[in-house]
Amino acid sequence: MLNKPKLIVFDVNETLLNLEPLKLKVNHALYNDFAFDLWFSKLLHYSLVETITEQYADFSSIAAATFRMVAQRFEIDIPDTEISAILSNIKNLPPHTDVVEALTLLKKTGHTMVALTNGNQDVADEQLENAGIKGFMKKVFSVEIVNRYKPHSETYNYVLKAMKTSPKDTLLVAAHGWDIVGAQRAGMKTAFVAREGKFIYPLASHPDLTGKTVLEIAKEITQS
Repeated sequence: MLNKPKLIVFDVNETLLNLEPLKLKVNHALYNDFAFDLWFSKLLHYSLVETITEQYADFSSIAAATFRMVAQRFEIDIPDTEISAILSNIKNLPPHTDVVEALTLLKKTGHTMVALTNGNQDVADEQLENAGIKGFMKKVFSVEIVNRYKPHSETYNYVLKAMKTSPKDTLLVAAHGWDIVGAQRAGMKTAFVAREGKFIYPLASHPDLTGKTVLEIAKEITQS
C-alpha cells in the first residue's frame, strides 16, 4: 500500500489539461487528422534532442519549429504568424472533466500539490489560471529553470529540492509513460493516468498507482 505522499507533483498537458481543442486546430490547419499526433511526438522528440546534446531552446520555440517541420511534411506553406496563432490555443485548454473534483478531494484531505511542466513558465501559469485550477497548486514549476526537459532527472530533483521533500515521499502523477519512467529513476513514487491512447513503458517498473482518470488516482491516494 502506498503511504500518504508529502508532495504530489502533477504533469500538466494531457494529464490535467485536455489537448483536444488544440488538436482540432492543428489538424484543421494542416488538413490531416494525424497532423497533431505527428507534431506532438516531434515536439517531445526534439525537446529531448536539446537535452541530450546539452543545449536548450524553450518549449514554445521547439513547438513552432516542429510545427513548421510537420507543415513541410504535408507540403503546406504556413506563415509564422499563423503558426503562433494556432499554438497560442495551448493557453486556453480546459481541464479534463475529472480534474477539478480530483484536486478538490486532494486539497480537502490535506495534500500538497505542485505542477511540473516542460512548457514555458509564463505559458504554464496562464494555462492553469485559465483552466481554473492554478489555485490548487502550491507552486507551478517549469523545466526552464534547469534548462533540461523531462524526463531528465534534474527536472524532478529541482522540484524535490525546492519543496524540501525526499523522492520516496513524493508522488508524480502523469499520463505519459516516459514521465513515469523519469520520476521512477529519480527515486519518486508514481501514479499513471491511463487516459485513452496512453500506455506504460513495458521495460520500466510498474507504477505505484494506476487509474483511468486523475479522480481514480485521487481516490486511491486518499484511501491509502
